Amino acid sequence: MPGPDPFDKTYRSAPGQVVTLEPGVRVVAAPNPGPMTFTGTNTYLVGDQSVAIIDPGPDIADHKSAILAAIAGAEVSHILVTHSHPDHSALARGLSDVLGAPVCAFCPATVRSGVMAMSAYPGKAGAAGEPEASFAPDVCLEDGQGISGDGWFLTALHTPGHLSDHLCFANEASGAVFSGDHVMGWATTMVSPPDGDLTRFMASLDRMAARDDRIYYPGHGGPVGDPPLMIAWQIAHRHHREAQIIAAMGRQPATATGLARAIYTDIDRHLISAATRTVLAHLIDLSTRGCVAPVNHAGPLSETSEFRLI
Repeated sequence: MPGPDPFDKTYRSAPGQVVTLEPGVRVVAAPNPGPMTFTGTNTYLVGDQSVAIIDPGPDIADHKSAILAAIAGAEVSHILVTHSHPDHSALARGLSDVLGAPVCAFCPATVRSGVMAMSAYPGKAGAAGEPEASFAPDVCLEDGQGISGDGWFLTALHTPGHLSDHLCFANEASGAVFSGDHVMGWATTMVSPPDGDLTRFMASLDRMAARDDRIYYPGHGGPVGDPPLMIAWQIAHRHHREAQIIAAMGRQPATATGLARAIYTDIDRHLISAATRTVLAHLIDLSTRGCVAPVNHAGPLSETSEFRLI
């Protein structure tokens, strides 16, 4: 094990309450708590006279009203979306219609690589790991692109893995990064194929580990005060999980479903589906590295596909 986790699960937020985190940075929590969203989605307001909204959140009327009240008539120059999951993006268009600010995100919404394009997903778009199919930004941001307003400047960092379109937004001057769901302080990040890609996720973690950021403001939960420590632990955690999967496979072919039930013995039963998707992500990553191989593979990969050690 990589040692005790550094998560803060005591963090609480009051939906609709505006909290100042540092000069020029405020947060409004959405009223959508749950097993995958913790205390709810964090919507950040950057700037005072010219404001950028980061992750407008779910399309909930009370949350929209709280954001508009927090803005208090200030100009909104940009609506920035870290990724197209509906708990981050669904309110973007409604706010844009009211405020006249463009919705800015990475494009296209789905940029799958390699075997991910052939991996099955058994649910509907927008649920449990899939991007929201209807999400369409006005402005397509590129990796390294700058976004500026009165008194602030952010850099878009493409960090695929949780989703292929995931962005972090870095304030290089202050050392603050709005990390979306890439790195959070309450739990590890769900990586669910086909749009969730563990190979790319690990590369994105390595990219962020090479930076010297002061603090992360994530999409859910409280601020991450020691980004290098958190990233190092999460990388070690993924390596440990990989070792568990390989050890559990043994000599017989195994499925993500069976492996998840064998490995995740101490989690809430409502989370076993997410755990199974994570195991599938590991198996696909291991297969791209020549460590495992699908058995009798003749179609999309899924939780019930069998893999064997090589």
